[in-house]
Amino acid sequence: MKKYLVLILIVVLAMGVLPGAVSAADKIKIGYSCNNFNDTFQTVIEGYARAYAEANGIDYSYSDAGEDVIKQQDQIKAFISEGVDALVVVPVDTSAMDPIIKLAAEAKIPLVFVNRNPFAGLKAEEIPANTYYVGSESIDAGIFQAEYLVKKLGEDAKAGYAILVGMLSNEAAVARTEGNKQVLNKYPGYKLLAEKNGDWQRDQGMSITENWITAFGDELKAILANNDEMALGAIEALEAAKIKDKVIVMGVDLIDDAKVAIKEGRLDASVLQDGKGQGEGGMKIAMQVLAGEKVDPITMIPYVLVTPENIADFE
Repeated sequence: MKKYLVLILIVVLAMGVLPGAVSAADKIKIGYSCNNFNDTFQTVIEGYARAYAEANGIDYSYSDAGEDVIKQQDQIKAFISEGVDALVVVPVDTSAMDPIIKLAAEAKIPLVFVNRNPFAGLKAEEIPANTYYVGSESIDAGIFQAEYLVKKLGEDAKAGYAILVGMLSNEAAVARTEGNKQVLNKYPGYKLLAEKNGDWQRDQGMSITENWITAFGDELKAILANNDEMALGAIEALEAAKIKDKVIVMGVDLIDDAKVAIKEGRLDASVLQDGKGQGEGGMKIAMQVLAGEKVDPITMIPYVLVTPENIADFE
């Protein structure tokens, strides 16, 4: 019954009409599990998922795992017991998703991972049945940052740099950091001074950078952060020390505060993640699977480097 309902919804939505005749009892139910709403970009992704659900008559529930793997598993169990038709999940730990994959498989419902990829390095045919990923190729963000740094300073520059890393349990943090190193290791003059886990948080980015300022002084020429929150924290520390004009800082996500900082000349660049493409895209994939459509297990959404030169295009 629900498969036919989803087909009707998709046809009607393609015509630009909301399915007002659908009763509450017949609504498709989707549970959305977020790793942590204390991460600004995750609130952006979830906001787009919620908006899609509201626009399309979906019975939508969400939960915040607070970066707790066991809590996230318990929340998934609760969603399943409530009778959801599909799950959309931002993993707490991309290396610990097997129990959630098993729960979804036992419940015979589609599972769509968003933003954080538990299948990095796997071929499409190696991904479990009825399981999907919507997000970006994480290593590219690090590559974009490093290439832009070399463009600004030159291939022959002698520059010490540091990396603010997200959570090491997250594939994105590992891959973005690897992308930085993959590029900069080609240039002998670029020296990695330090890399430190800042858990994606602005306050940690600030405190870590304060320590780096003391430790490295004028040797520190650039800070590459795995996300904008940590980058903005680094900027606060550099501005307090009155040396921001001497240090290049870059982030990832292009959150609203990062847009402002780029326009003000405080943040040198951010690598745009498409929050709408991920949040809305995860919901769309779930609906398409429920409708019986054939869906690729991996949907990659490209990153875009945003700098003062093109920030006007992202207003």
